[in-house]
Parts: sequence; C-alpha cells; structure tokens
Amino acid sequence: MTQSVPVRAMMESRPRPRFSSLIGRRTAHLAIDLQVGFLERGAPFEVAAARAIVPAVNRVSAALRAAGGLNIFLRYTIDPDEPQRWTSYQELMPAAQRALSAEAFRRGAPTHALWPELDVGAGDLVMDKTRLSAFIPGTCDAQAALAARGIDTLIISGCLTDGCCESTARDAAQMSYRVFFPEDGNASWSEEGHQATLRTMSRMAFADVSPVDEMLALMAGTRDGA
Repeated sequence: MTQSVPVRAMMESRPRPRFSSLIGRRTAHLAIDLQVGFLERGAPFEVAAARAIVPAVNRVSAALRAAGGLNIFLRYTIDPDEPQRWTSYQELMPAAQRALSAEAFRRGAPTHALWPELDVGAGDLVMDKTRLSAFIPGTCDAQAALAARGIDTLIISGCLTDGCCESTARDAAQMSYRVFFPEDGNASWSEEGHQATLRTMSRMAFADVSPVDEMLALMAGTRDGA
C-alpha cells in the first residue's frame, strides 16, 4: 500500500505516451461502426457527435490509402444465427433495447449500412463484427486481414469512443499492435465518456492519443523504410 500513491502520481504526471514513427504501408485504419444506425438524425442509437468526425476519418483514410496502407470499415452486426452467441451481453440488455438493436444492425437493414458520407475506396475492406472488439476470434475477419498484410500499426477511429473503439484498442495493444487513437476521430454519446476513454488510453499506454493532424504529420515525416 505504501507504493500506491507514488505510482499513481507518476502515472498521472508523466508525459503522454507517443510513438516516434508511423509507417503508412505497415498501418491499417480501422473505422469502427460509422453506420446509418449510429449517425442518422433521429436513429434509435444516434451518436450526434459522430457526424462531426467524418471529415477527419476521411482524411485518415485518404492519407493512408495514398501511403500504401489499408483501410477497414467495420460494421456492428447482430447475427441471430452465429454459432458463437453472446448470451451474457444479451441477458444484461433490456428487452426493448435488445429488439431495437437486433433490427437496426441486422445484415440488410438500411441502418446497418455504412454512413454514405464516408470515403470508401475500391481497395478498402468492409467487414462485419458481432462483438464490441474487432479481435474476438470467430466474430470478425479483421485479424486475418491484418496478419496477411504484415500490419503492425493501427489507427482506430469511429464510435463509440468508450465502447467498440476502446474495446478494439485495448485488445489490439495487448496483441502488440502499435495503436494510434485520434482524439478528434472518435465520438461517443457523451463528452464525459469520450474524454474518460482518452485519458485511460493515454495513462495506461494503450495508445498514442493525438489529433489527426499530428498523426498524419508523423506519417508524412517518417521514412517508409524506417
């Protein structure tokens, strides 16, 4: 117990963790759950702040595409027929919310589609995931795509900051990916939740939390062969 206060003070006062390089061709941008069901005005799961981050997300996508990296657009999906059912989460969710989510995020529903203002290129990938994190085995193909391309760095954007984005970033960091978490490329239902996750990502060294401008400048300034 005598060490807890000094350790806490050290973690809270240290400079934010920063990476010194960002190599585009070894980087993937995971744009998470930027779907009609979250971004459309009046949608049952509307995240109003997410509409404002779309230009920043598009800038990341365009820059990474030009640098030879990979963009993956992930869609939150409720699949009633998946063999690996997520029973505990469904049990805790109120019945009305469960039914609303199942309808909004089923494949083929208009609200399941990606937000039309996203810049999705011909070489980009679109994938479904049936968990908050994109790295739960058997629920998303993202990890296989990253491994096949030798990706070691991720830029994670989307919504919710304190839901799917945070879950994906935590798992990625513990799988030894270098994670960038743009503070102006993520959004949540509340600014309080958004800021709390940014603090946690930085304090616990899960990710380099920076504005999109700084990340893109670092990528532009990094030698490709570094």
